[in-house]
Amino acid sequence: MSEIVHKKPAAPAEQFAYQNLKQGEFWRHVPAYREVDEAMFLDHLWQQKHSVKTAEELLDTIKDLATPEFIDDARRAFHLAPMAVRVSPYAISLIDWNDPVNDPIRRQFIPLASTLLPDHPRLTLDSLHEQDDSPVPGLVHRYVDKALFLPLNTCPVYCRFCTRSYAIGPDTDEVDKVSLAKTPAQWQAAFAYISERPELEDIVISGGDTYQLPPKNIELIGNALLDIPHVRRMRFATKGPAIMPMKILTHHEWLDALTAVVERGRRLGKEVVLHTHFNAPEEITWITQKAMALLFERGIFVRNQSVLIRGVNDEQQRMQLLVKRLGFVNVHPYYVYMHDMVKGVEELRTTIQTALDTEKFVRGSTAGFNTPTFVCDAPGGGGKRDVHSFEYYDRANGIAVYAAPSVKPGKAFVYFDPIDQLAPDAQARWAVKDIQEQMIHEALKTAGIRDQALILA
Repeated sequence: MSEIVHKKPAAPAEQFAYQNLKQGEFWRHVPAYREVDEAMFLDHLWQQKHSVKTAEELLDTIKDLATPEFIDDARRAFHLAPMAVRVSPYAISLIDWNDPVNDPIRRQFIPLASTLLPDHPRLTLDSLHEQDDSPVPGLVHRYVDKALFLPLNTCPVYCRFCTRSYAIGPDTDEVDKVSLAKTPAQWQAAFAYISERPELEDIVISGGDTYQLPPKNIELIGNALLDIPHVRRMRFATKGPAIMPMKILTHHEWLDALTAVVERGRRLGKEVVLHTHFNAPEEITWITQKAMALLFERGIFVRNQSVLIRGVNDEQQRMQLLVKRLGFVNVHPYYVYMHDMVKGVEELRTTIQTALDTEKFVRGSTAGFNTPTFVCDAPGGGGKRDVHSFEYYDRANGIAVYAAPSVKPGKAFVYFDPIDQLAPDAQARWAVKDIQEQMIHEALKTAGIRDQALILA
């Protein structure tokens, strides 16, 4: 037998870092969890009951792990944030409390007043104009064949960067929330609308977060949609696997309800999948792997939608690690979104150029079907646009112009880079309102947009 010739050098050990998941009882370093055994930590009810919602609860949980200055910083920010704060013990235990200010988990869930930046002057609270495309409460019909169903307004944790901060969670000092359809009686109007629109083949069930739906309502919603002949695809959306994976392991009734809908859909020739939301590679631990393996055994396909967040996953190697780690636990990396232009989180946004460079780096490091598409959900309701597909990108002033011919033909949509990421002369231009308007006008003109009435953003 001829000798095998290896034309490529052996893969270095660091190339397998995505397989190195956090092991053991890693939560015990947190003072409040020091005596918590594995069975208790994996109990989803215990996780919900002990989620942190105030600065005082945070202090009681971490005690001497963080400085008094950090706690005071967080306390001030809790009153400034557009989103209420709710963080699971699982997420708390993953924070590096030696450097919480720069930790990627902390940045997503616990605001600090000292890091806040002024909102971009072109920001609006409902930047995607979802309410403009809402025919009945709790339903958004933007794309021709797809609708977004929002049957609740609560989540197991509250992400600071939530695109739906105008409606999700309790009112805050900064925002009075818009009401969604929150009861089965209110849901009937959404089901009726969907049943009357034969072009609607694809329904996303989100909110809020479907992790918070009782099992009976998972089946109620799933079966009501499966009963509509023209609905072919359904996606249950949840942040849960990223921040409370143990629910999949210990809330058997919830998983059985989801499984029942998936299996009935399969018998009807209809696709029912789970969409989730991992942003940082540190969120994926041995508990995640065990939970995702159970979903895989049940035949439940899982896709992931990340957000490109400054200090969380905007460094190229970190995004590559996240993508590889997701594939390792049988989660399909589907989308990476540009951070939406939402209130109170400007320090988390990145530039379009960052997305372009990161996508270029990640592509080729794994199979194409496990490589996410980087998208910009166009402000003003243009929907998801491939981040590369801008009509024009003024890099100096941070203005990207997109078109959406199959969503809102003839209209233009504008995304703005965070001002603090621009050169000093560009930052100075953004400080003058008349110059702002001139810059936007020139970008639109260069993109071939002549009629300013066509601009939605």
